[in-house]
Amino acid sequence: MTSSSPPAPASRHAPQPRPLRRLTARGRDEAHRVASPLELFFDLCFVVAIAQAGVELVHAVAAGHAGEGVLNYAMQFFAIWWAWMNFTWFSSAYDNDDVLYRVVTLVQIAGVLVLAAGISQAFTDHDYLVVWLGYVIMRLAMAAQWLRAARWARDAERTMALRYAGGVLLCMVGWSGLVVLPVDARAWVFLVMAVAEMCVPLYAEKASTTAWHPHHIAERYGLFTIIVLGETIAAATVAVKSAVAEHDALNELLPIAAGGLLIVFSAWWIYFVVPIHGHLRSNRESFLWGYGHYLIFASAASIGAGIEVAVEEAVGKAHISATAASAAVTVPTALYLLTVWVLHARYFKVGLAQQLVLPVTALLVGCCTFLGDWAVPAAGLVSALAVATGTTLTARTAGRRRLAETATAAS
Repeated sequence: MTSSSPPAPASRHAPQPRPLRRLTARGRDEAHRVASPLELFFDLCFVVAIAQAGVELVHAVAAGHAGEGVLNYAMQFFAIWWAWMNFTWFSSAYDNDDVLYRVVTLVQIAGVLVLAAGISQAFTDHDYLVVWLGYVIMRLAMAAQWLRAARWARDAERTMALRYAGGVLLCMVGWSGLVVLPVDARAWVFLVMAVAEMCVPLYAEKASTTAWHPHHIAERYGLFTIIVLGETIAAATVAVKSAVAEHDALNELLPIAAGGLLIVFSAWWIYFVVPIHGHLRSNRESFLWGYGHYLIFASAASIGAGIEVAVEEAVGKAHISATAASAAVTVPTALYLLTVWVLHARYFKVGLAQQLVLPVTALLVGCCTFLGDWAVPAAGLVSALAVATGTTLTARTAGRRRLAETATAAS
């Protein structure tokens, strides 16, 4: 449950919550607001779609079609991420956890699974029919949630909810271009519709702003980051296991596995080292932060795909050079570091030295691309050293601050 206070002990005579309740806005000042079991289940089901997109990216890059593979991956991942993000912000503002809300959310989950089932066809044959059907299911359910919210809202809030519902439905029609237009035009359809989708919240919330909860939103994004990093570890583990079983190449794969783990561990540490919810106070800040997470989530998931590519190249299964295989790991790692710095870390860094840690680390990780077979372990060591350096600098700053406070108190 996402209740604002600890539940009272159950009683035989205590009235039970009604199965259908008004879908009204929650407050931003609710205490103890945490992710609900339904939200956690929703996030978990998205792993299926992310895993499918990652598998297809590995196949494309390993076959030497990196450009086409990355483009297809960006399109598939946008659909996954946008559907997740829309539900996340809506639930932060309107989750009443009644029966109808749960059922509509489960319909959205079904749409995610349909979308995941069509990702392979979209990659290999540019056939987006199943992906589009899954997206239609998710978006119809989302529009129904907004229409339900509009029923109980008044004045500007009602206008906002109706704008959301109308924008979702119009964009859903626009995405049909991926099915009916020629293959050559579909990349342009994606670009136009992605921009249109991201403009819907900007337009809708001119009338009124949703009552999203900063701490709840930060937690939801953090949990999804953990899920994406977990999928990265799982994909890399399966790749190493299969390669060892088929090729008996443990000596070649251990450095890749160790470097990959250091990268993922560092990625987790760097993301969660700062309490970002304190920064999310206005729509201007939250839109940039929320939209920017597309790059964080996509790059984090791509690291796992890159490790799989590096493993396949090490055992001779990939038709690409060692440098290209290394870039499959180092490029998304560098992008992740830079994006986390832009969206998270820079607001909490004190002094030039702290501010430079992540940008310099991203540059060094990029340079590791050209180290051949040692690129992945080197990138892992650089990432781990960034964590150690950042922790040391933060501790020194805190120590100097305590000394200054002690001296001021003594005087």
